[in-house]
Order: sequence, then C-alpha cells, then structure tokens
Amino acid sequence: MAWRGRAGARRAANGSVMEGAARAGLTARGVIYLLVGVLALRIAFGDGGRQADRGGALAELAGRPFGALLLWALGAGLAGMALWRLSEAVFGAVGKDGRSARKRLMALARSVFYAFVAWSVPAFAVGRDTGGGSSDRQSRDVTARALEAPAGQWLVGAAGLVIVGVGCWIGVQAARRTYHKKLKLGELSPRARRLLDVSGVGGGVARGLVFAAAGVFAVRAAIAYEPDRAKGMDDTLRSLAGTPLGPWLLVCVAAGLVLFGVFSFALARWRRV
Repeated sequence: MAWRGRAGARRAANGSVMEGAARAGLTARGVIYLLVGVLALRIAFGDGGRQADRGGALAELAGRPFGALLLWALGAGLAGMALWRLSEAVFGAVGKDGRSARKRLMALARSVFYAFVAWSVPAFAVGRDTGGGSSDRQSRDVTARALEAPAGQWLVGAAGLVIVGVGCWIGVQAARRTYHKKLKLGELSPRARRLLDVSGVGGGVARGLVFAAAGVFAVRAAIAYEPDRAKGMDDTLRSLAGTPLGPWLLVCVAAGLVLFGVFSFALARWRRV
C-alpha cells in the first residue's frame, strides 16, 4: 500500500508540474501575440519602424528595462508550453478524445514548434538572431529551398493550401466557441465569460485570417515560381493595408491579435489541463 501512495504522490506532483508549465506557456504565448498586435496597430497608424512578428516582439521586449530578464522568462514559459504539449502527445490530453492518435499527433507537432520558438528566444537574447529574425526573410528562404526540390512547386502549393485550411479551421473553431470544452466554466463569472468569449472569438478569427492569408501567398509563390511572393507574418499583415478597405482591415486584425493575447492570458487562468 505504501508504494501505491508514493506512486500517487508522484503522479500528483507531475500533474502539478505540467499544469504550471501549461499555464506559463499560455501566458508567454499571450505576451507574444499581444506585442505583435500592438506592433501591427502601430503600422496601421503610420509607425512601421518595427516588424509585426515574433522577432519584432522580442526586440520590443529587449528594449525595455530588464529586457534580457524578460526574454529569458519568456523563453522559459515557451519551454513549458513545449513540455506540456509533449506530455499530451505521450499521455493524452483532456477531453473524451484526448487520447486519440489525431490529438496526439497534433500535440507532438505543437511541442516541436514551441520547442523551436523557446530555443529561439534565448538565442535572440544572447545576440544570435536565429528564430527571432524576420519572418518574411525566413518564409522566402524556406520557399526558395522548397521550390528547388523535385516537384517543389507542388510541395509549396500543397503546403500553402494546408496553411489556408488551418487558418479557416482556426477561425471556424473560434467562431463556434469550441474552446468552451476545455474551460473551467463553473469558475467563470458572467463578466469573465463575456471577456473570454469576446477575446476568444475575435482573437481566433483574426489569427485564422492571418494564417489563411499567409497560405494564399504561399500558393501564389508556387504558381508563379517566385519565392519572393511568399510572406511571413509581418508582410502578411502589411498587405492587409493594401486592400480596398485600406488600413482599417489591418486595424481590425491587429486588434484581434491583441484580443488573442488576452484570450491566452484567460486560458492560462481557466483552462483545464
């Protein structure tokens, strides 16, 4: 019986560690989206001096008092996100289908992505501009290498269509408020629930639109066989100002990204882990 008690204590401790890692990761993600949204708002109103992407967000933090400390804290939070997603891939996530192969594969993909992002933050802090560099340059470079591969146009075009599909899926899921399934709804006051729904729907739709637009640019780059037509987050956001709606579309999307940052903070507080 003693070994059962010790095993239960270890499971509880591991659960507490993973919960802390998840909430730290969601908070770190919120910081990045909040900063990207603010930078995009600046671009919409004529201040385009800093890029509205992860690199711009890191540079914004680095320029603040105790900037290096903030960057290391952000990297630690993102590492927590990677560990949490890895635990979901290995042990399953919350929800009735949390142990399905599809959910596990999605969790593994997210873990790899956040591990790369987490590694890029301290690299940026110590002066190695790897993951914190321009998303536009990275997108063009990756597209150029992919186009040179056998059947490169088809690969880039297919990847672009997948990104478009992911963007549409993100937007639709947000509009349907499917995130309610993962929340501690009983702990939410009416005001907190309204805030969460406004930020969840508005932020998710804006995020999905950015993904879908980036996918469209990738498809165009494949069709034209021109890697320069591929766009990262910064160029994608700036392109919204060139639509018939002018900068106001960019304002709406940028505000939505700010809302998604707020939504991530809310998830860090009320998500079931």
